[in-house]
Amino acid sequence: MTILVTGGAGYIGSHMVHTVVESGESVVVLDNLSTGFKWAVPRGVALVIGETGDDALVSRLIAEREVSAIIHFAASIVVPDSMSDPLGYYRNNTVNSRALIECAVRAGVKQFVFSSTAAVYGNPAKVPISEDDAVAPMSPYGSSKLMTEIMLRDAGMAHGLDYVILRYFNVAGADPSLRTGQSTRGATHLIKVAVETALGKRSHFQVMGSDYRTRDGSCIRDFVHVSDLADAHTRAVEHLLSGGDSLALNLGTGQGTTVKELLSAIQRVSGRNFRVEYGQRRDGDSPALVADNALAKHIIDWSPRYDLESIIRTAWYWHARVASA
Repeated sequence: MTILVTGGAGYIGSHMVHTVVESGESVVVLDNLSTGFKWAVPRGVALVIGETGDDALVSRLIAEREVSAIIHFAASIVVPDSMSDPLGYYRNNTVNSRALIECAVRAGVKQFVFSSTAAVYGNPAKVPISEDDAVAPMSPYGSSKLMTEIMLRDAGMAHGLDYVILRYFNVAGADPSLRTGQSTRGATHLIKVAVETALGKRSHFQVMGSDYRTRDGSCIRDFVHVSDLADAHTRAVEHLLSGGDSLALNLGTGQGTTVKELLSAIQRVSGRNFRVEYGQRRDGDSPALVADNALAKHIIDWSPRYDLESIIRTAWYWHARVASA
């Protein structure tokens, strides 16, 4: 079996590729390197530079490599950017995904795992959020991902494409062996930004909104380690290969942390204080996003292994290494 990993030179995708290599399966990476890096792809793994929306390239790649499963990460992911460039997000996240799904159907690829997001829930009526709760995205980013979810469901009904949709909450941390980590310049992941601030690479950390109806006024997020996500994708592929039903699953720890609590934890782990400033709320941000992960535990036997402090430590070690390189 060969697995095609789109976006496999990026942050989450590269962790996935390392996991696939460790499992002994064959893997090929498709990435346009807009936010990914050649060095992040393990040695010996084929990297094809191109777009998921390139029908001829993807079709040729599936045929030549005898691809039997696709794990689709490639996407634009910054909520504020999607507010200012909605059409760019719909092109990259939705139109390109549609092309990829069509190539899979035409080539007879039957297993498809999709990297979605908790942003599809928008401003949920309750937390923790279950997969049955209403989806109502507040940003083009969330809408672009939801559109792909809908396309997968329709393609599954019409063409027998089996899929697992994985809705991530806040991904963070780095490979404990320091083989790869979040290295995209300008990335807005909270833990990355805070750790870089603690390292002196940023002048301050800005909390976007301190007047939410939460326990300390800042947003609440559910932080999940990137290696735990890679493990969930492996289990999702195994689920499909064993004849499991198509479905959507939340991936989070089930534990909510406010932004202010996160900053205190990072200062404690790093042993460094840094300047914190407070700004206005950002359009598209939900006050609280926390996963109900019971379905993932039940269906694919997945449980997160890393707690918040462990997540922060791996991120700290990674960025300290990058900063000193």
